[in-house]
Amino acid sequence: MNWDARYAREGYLFGKDPAAFLSREATRIPDGARVLSVADGEGRNSVYLATLGHDVRAFDLSPNAVAKARTLAAEAGVDVAFNLSGIEDWDWTQPVDAIVAIFIQFQGPEARAATFARFRESLAPGGLLLLHGYAPRQVDYGTGGPPHAENMYTLPMLREAFAGWEVLHEADYDAVIEEGSGHSGPSGLIDFVARKPAA
Repeated sequence: MNWDARYAREGYLFGKDPAAFLSREATRIPDGARVLSVADGEGRNSVYLATLGHDVRAFDLSPNAVAKARTLAAEAGVDVAFNLSGIEDWDWTQPVDAIVAIFIQFQGPEARAATFARFRESLAPGGLLLLHGYAPRQVDYGTGGPPHAENMYTLPMLREAFAGWEVLHEADYDAVIEEGSGHSGPSGLIDFVARKPAA
């Protein structure tokens, strides 16, 4: 999928408001935390995190998306360290207190496992992972996300990937979401918030 072409269209593909999941769960992040927003797109989630007072860095592979994200941050009057980068190219040795990864399901199982390993490396001890995306049944809904069930999440798979972490919140549910033209309609969703062991 050519994401840069999708983000070149007028307006914001997924809207300007943060994902509902993030609005609900961001209060778990300690004040003034170093937060990384992964594959951040047009900035709706990173900008929201910055309005809460966090030290936010974000990256996306699309120049058009990053340009729109910078505009959104300026409109909100906040600073976000935006970067043009793919997941494989990001410097994961930079420690962060929280990782926010929302609808990043463009990766198959092998690449996803490598990404989750990067999350485990980058999060500081006691850090939080806030992960949100689609369940496999989303493919049948067809209201967003790729048409590949193997790219989707299940709670058992996430528990296994982050074994030994404290799960603070998990949910597998259906909801109607309206996030721009990119996510619109009944959706099969997964929430997963977990804390990396402190030692």
